[in-house]
Amino acid sequence: MVRLGRSEEAERRRGTPADLLVIGLGNPGENFDGTRHNVGAEAVVRVAARYGEQLRKSKERSLVTEIRIGQKRVVLAFPQTFMNNSGEAVRALRKRYGIVDGEQMLVVHDELDLPVGRLKLKQGGGLAGHNGLRSITQHVGGGHFMRLRIGIGKPPPSQDVRDFVLKRPGKTERTILDTAISNASEAIELLVRDGLDATMNAVNRRGEESGPDATN
Repeated sequence: MVRLGRSEEAERRRGTPADLLVIGLGNPGENFDGTRHNVGAEAVVRVAARYGEQLRKSKERSLVTEIRIGQKRVVLAFPQTFMNNSGEAVRALRKRYGIVDGEQMLVVHDELDLPVGRLKLKQGGGLAGHNGLRSITQHVGGGHFMRLRIGIGKPPPSQDVRDFVLKRPGKTERTILDTAISNASEAIELLVRDGLDATMNAVNRRGEESGPDATN
């Protein structure tokens, strides 16, 4: 068991703790729908839809819903604080749902250092320049939560990274990302049912079999 930062907010939890809090990163608003930076949020919305649910506004500055996967209580959330301040919403969500263990929280996010459509699941790790992860790490007191990374590839040398992640991909790339988002939603369900090690083996092996992995 790996503990997250033991902040007062997390310790003063409300009610029965959730088995898993899944955070899908992105930016709120129609202007950002379908952009590369929002693939994490899309994956969480996809899981909710598979269970006939929709994310709704909450006091924790997030869109949230709860589902049951088997006997497990799973909270799905999309912070509405914009990417760079995601940690503010995550801290409030941790308080509400009693999340203190690193294996109770999964962050789903876009990853420049993976090829388009590649998935990779891991526990802990660095920030790789991702501002959403940086904000969460600052607000939860460490980075020992689980991460499901969805590859979006790197921009061409002539394009700024910020411009790249905030743009919508072309049709071919969008099709690849749609498949990856669907696979990510299935990986979240598998994580709940079979645990971290089994899901890492399944998700990461699939990526290795489809081509050479990224160095990060």
